[in-house]
Amino acid sequence: MKRILLLFLAVTIVSCGVKQSTNALNSGNYDQAIDIAINSLRGNKNAKGKQDYVYILEEAFAKVKERDLRNIEMWSKDANPANLENIFKTYVQLNNRQEKIRPLLPLRFLKENKNAIFPFDDYSTEIIDSKNALSNYLYTNSKNLLKNANKLQSRQVYDDLIYLNKINPGFKDVTKLIDEAQFKGTDFVHVYTKNETNMVIPVRLQNDLLDFSTYGLNDKWTVYHSNRVKDIPYDFGIIVNFREITISPEQIREKQFDKERQIKDGVKNLVDANGNIVRDSLGNPIKVDKFITVKGTAYEFTQFKACQVVAKVDYIDFNTNQLTNTYPLGSEFVFEHIYATVRGDRRAFDEQYVTYFGRRAVPFPTNEQMVYDTGEDLKMKLKDIISRNRIRR
Repeated sequence: MKRILLLFLAVTIVSCGVKQSTNALNSGNYDQAIDIAINSLRGNKNAKGKQDYVYILEEAFAKVKERDLRNIEMWSKDANPANLENIFKTYVQLNNRQEKIRPLLPLRFLKENKNAIFPFDDYSTEIIDSKNALSNYLYTNSKNLLKNANKLQSRQVYDDLIYLNKINPGFKDVTKLIDEAQFKGTDFVHVYTKNETNMVIPVRLQNDLLDFSTYGLNDKWTVYHSNRVKDIPYDFGIIVNFREITISPEQIREKQFDKERQIKDGVKNLVDANGNIVRDSLGNPIKVDKFITVKGTAYEFTQFKACQVVAKVDYIDFNTNQLTNTYPLGSEFVFEHIYATVRGDRRAFDEQYVTYFGRRAVPFPTNEQMVYDTGEDLKMKLKDIISRNRIRR
């Protein structure tokens, strides 16, 4: 029964594969029909149940070869340089198709007792000639376009040159032209700060904000510079404009509170209502936890100082000297230090709070340090703004 089931499944799978390849053949999807047939014949190619694939493969190969050669003839007569890539790719496709089939040969028609016919041709000369024709066209066209290309045109030229370098590595000075196309297609963005507050912005903060090596924002066509580089044509500017810096006075807040609670303080004998010691079955006194009430007064001191930085991020198009977008940017840093003293039993207080008793007052950070300490948050927010609002979408 198991063998019959496996045989039924095998026949079903072959039947489905034949149907798929036949549908592909009848729909003009010749390469799909060829791929299905080749994959099916890679096992036992001479099996009787696989004969349909041999017929399909022979027919699909003949038809797709005839179609490809007809297309090449039409493109060649048209003499349009735009067809050079189609001609080259089709010759490569003709050759690759043969190489996929070659390992399976010979393929037999069992009923007719003859081999299936696959007329292979040597396309090496055509591939080389069409590749050279395409390479010369791409090279000449790219070189001419680069002379007056704008940003987006330079990017298209770059793609064409990358493709040229892929199909024909080392062709003339293509590598140099690729670098030129990438440079001309790149948006260079100058990012800098502007201070409209009445306070000095720490140099460290400005340097950290503008350290774009840590931002990871540069991409294929956008490069951010915090310092202008000679001979770089900057297209856009991003200005981190500090508008307001507010720093609170240094404050020490005092608070007093009393605490009382019961804590375990060893063990004692268990006694009954009459004051007699309660014993277990062996006559030993039963021990229970002994609790005592402890009290304490805490004097808590909180050192507090806050800094708020309000800024905006302006996007400038240097080509038109126009403001294109503005985004709010702000951050707040709070310095808070808590310490405390205790009168009475410190065991009255939670373990977490007891750590405050070991602390002492510390010096308040300077105003400059407070402003600088907003930097990490400002940097993350600036990165988020630039990431979400690219120069070109």
